[in-house]
Amino acid sequence: MCIIYKSPKKDLMYLYVDKTEKLKRVPEPLLARFGEPQLVMEKLLLKSKPLANVDVEEVAKAIVSQGFYLQMPPAKDDYIIDTPAPFYTKE
Repeated sequence: MCIIYKSPKKDLMYLYVDKTEKLKRVPEPLLARFGEPQLVMEKLLLKSKPLANVDVEEVAKAIVSQGFYLQMPPAKDDYIIDTPAPFYTKE
């Protein structure tokens, strides 16, 4: 069983930790950059129940080996970053 937290500082950044250990093994510098963790949910990691944007096995292995898994936001394409808002928003 793991706990999933979201970052208040960065959209779509999530931290997965073991339910019993919680944040004990997460390095302080990472927590400082992550911000005050906001609880999203508790989840049993099963191959049969995939996660949205990350491999369940990769998350489970990272939690066992280092105590956490950090899910970074997906990279944005350059054309989206550089395109002015009126070109991709509905008015």
